[in-house]
Order: sequence, then C-alpha cells, then structure tokens
Amino acid sequence: MVRQWQEMLYNRRYSHSELANPDFVKLAEAYGAEGYRITKKDEVAPVLQAAIQSRKPVLMDFVIEREENVLPFVPPARR
Repeated sequence: MVRQWQEMLYNRRYSHSELANPDFVKLAEAYGAEGYRITKKDEVAPVLQAAIQSRKPVLMDFVIEREENVLPFVPPARR
C-alpha cells in the first residue's frame, strides 16, 4: 500500500517501496505447513479446495502485478 500511496499522492515518486519477498511456499513447507503459489485466476478454486481438505496449516501466496492497487483506496486525512 505504501507504493500505491506514492503512486497516487506523490506522482510516482517511489522511495523505498521495492519489496523482495522470500519464497513463501518453501517457508511454509519448512514449518510443516502446505504452501501454494497462485499466479492465475483459474488456480484459485483448486487451491482453495485443497486448503479446505488439508489437515495441515496452509499458506497461500497470491502473486499479483507489481502495479496492482488495493481498493478501495482511502487517502490520509487532510488537516
């Protein structure tokens, strides 16, 4: 969301919002959980079904476009 604020409120003047995430699937598996990476819409339903049927904790990593925004967008209050 920080990146989104920088995009919308500060004319895309990005500062320190480049994220480098770990491999969440491997991290989940390292702790004995099941990990799933979802990159397309048609993968959501099968992964949700597998998660529901699992007897282990499940972590789902939903990969989205770098410029995808969170909606609804609520700008900060102006004082």
